Amino acid sequence: EKKMAIFDQFLAFAGYVVPFVFVLSIVVFFHELGHFAVGRLCGVKVDAFSLGFGPEIFAFVDRRGTRWRLALLPLGGYVKFHGDANAASASAIGGEAGSGLSAEERRVSFFTQVVWKRAAIVAAGPIANFVLAIAIFASIFYFSGRAVLLPRVESVRAGEVAEAAGFQAGDMIVSVDGKPISNWGDMQRIVQASADVPLAFIVQRGSKDVTLSVTPKLRVVDTPFGQNRIGLIGLNASSDPKDWTIQRYGVVDSISQAAGETWYVSERTVNYISGLFVGRESFKQVSGPIGTGYVAGEVAKQGFVALLGLAAILSISIGLINLFPIPLLDGGHLLYYIVEAIKGRPMTERFQEYGFRIGLAFVVMLMVFATYNDVLHLAGG
Repeated sequence: EKKMAIFDQFLAFAGYVVPFVFVLSIVVFFHELGHFAVGRLCGVKVDAFSLGFGPEIFAFVDRRGTRWRLALLPLGGYVKFHGDANAASASAIGGEAGSGLSAEERRVSFFTQVVWKRAAIVAAGPIANFVLAIAIFASIFYFSGRAVLLPRVESVRAGEVAEAAGFQAGDMIVSVDGKPISNWGDMQRIVQASADVPLAFIVQRGSKDVTLSVTPKLRVVDTPFGQNRIGLIGLNASSDPKDWTIQRYGVVDSISQAAGETWYVSERTVNYISGLFVGRESFKQVSGPIGTGYVAGEVAKQGFVALLGLAAILSISIGLINLFPIPLLDGGHLLYYIVEAIKGRPMTERFQEYGFRIGLAFVVMLMVFATYNDVLHLAGG
């Protein structure tokens, strides 16, 4: 019985680790593939393409000399271009870093490329994340369709702002602030993102349209990622199965819907991050690998399609974070290249080195804080 209990615990643990590694590996692989593909197009030699960090589990060298490696720690990855001092391209400006290279090696090195090529190679990683998200969402919409619930109000919760605004059971929501509403989810998203912001609703009541004004009330709700601050008005959706439909899309419409979904997730993420700086959002929602692993395990229980959806959301988040102008991240490199393009010469190696140290310290502190949050959430704190 003890052995069976240990085995059950192992299976439960694997039920979270395997989905997490699967989702993260997809996102990281496509991010690095973006760097790799554009680097190759720009004539830069790629010394290594690594999925994961640490000791190699498996590796091979292709005909162009790139070492493809699968490493033990599946918490990231990197592409190392020829001439880079390290996998972060921390010394990619020439000088002593390129003094020992031949003319041919310099020609295919990253740091000798014109600034626009270096910028394109760096930007390709985050862009690949957004492309991956659109591809995943489009595939889900095309093959599985989208569950749509009619925006019909089944009931109004007593004491909530919707009751004071005059909403009634049976109201069909037509528009919110002039935006047409065709399903309950669209309305819900607008309300959740509009805490303390007045909204103008038009509802169909019987044979006439009625205009109602309501201000969503800010509420703090617990989620697997921590506490989330959203707007609520107190409406209950229809529970009639007849109000549910599966909407099917063609290829073009699937891509259009996927682009809209990617934009929505990006906008919500940016709004959350900006809200942190003005005190509108809580740092308790910041999550790291442990929290993401827990969410991946829970989502995996809903099925493979749901797990792919999580991969798309995670891909968007990683794409956005990498665009932040923080040294060590892709956005920090892009900031250096913008300065170089304006000044006509690269920033000094010493300045870049200090910048990377600051960026590394920031990223490490963020990871420690996120992990601390994860432990508190999982411990019920």
